[in-house]
Amino acid sequence: MIGAIIGDIVGSVYEFDNIKTKDFVPFAGHHGNACTFTDDSVMTLAVALALLGADGNWDLLPAYTDRAMHELGRRYPDRGYGERFGMWLFLDGHEPYNSFGNGAAMRVSPVAYAARDLDEVKLLSRLVTGITHNHPEGLKGAEATAVCTWMALHGSSKTEIEQIVSAEYYDLWFTLDELRPTYEFNESCQETVPQAIKAFLEAVDFEDAIKNAVSLGGDSDTLAAITGAIAGAYYEIPNVMREKTVQLLGPGLTAILDRFEANFDGKT
Repeated sequence: MIGAIIGDIVGSVYEFDNIKTKDFVPFAGHHGNACTFTDDSVMTLAVALALLGADGNWDLLPAYTDRAMHELGRRYPDRGYGERFGMWLFLDGHEPYNSFGNGAAMRVSPVAYAARDLDEVKLLSRLVTGITHNHPEGLKGAEATAVCTWMALHGSSKTEIEQIVSAEYYDLWFTLDELRPTYEFNESCQETVPQAIKAFLEAVDFEDAIKNAVSLGGDSDTLAAITGAIAGAYYEIPNVMREKTVQLLGPGLTAILDRFEANFDGKT
């Protein structure tokens, strides 16, 4: 899970100022702007908090997710929430609004650590996603991300992960080098999740995966959060990246991360 947060923070300064290159230093900032966590990190931690609250009683998970998102979102209100999600969050919304936005995928990774098998991954993904993003493409994008993360965590090879994605979710026909020159900002799952998965598949280590995602341009923080979720389950995360992330999150959000690690085997 912390891989998603690292990706969000590293990508935060490039979201509206794309760089289209891997030649950058993570966490260094960009054009005078400092890296920070965004709504992607806050909502990922809200899903983690909901899983802790439900404590295996998954019938309660949608209600816990709704509550956790409202509580954390309002505690951290200026983190770049999308317009429709912001209305749901701050106007006391509690009904899904048929979204297929990439917010469904950027927040879902904690379910891969709570689930016992792939069927449960898919169930938990639907439960935490459907409270807002109940469009078929929103549900698919979240599920694809959760499935990739679970497979990466449980020893699947990149070939096996790619085969599942290609068979059940998205056509991964492109390479990053082919895509990079023309790829533009897009907030949909269907134009973010395949690209983020490909950034993981072409990487040689965790940091390289994050750089792959950022280098595509587009919605950089969310792309890198999705890539980071999968890569963080597959690769070892450098201690220096973890330490910097914990520093930027602050004690309140780090406490949720620590609780989640303690309850779900420590690797998040």
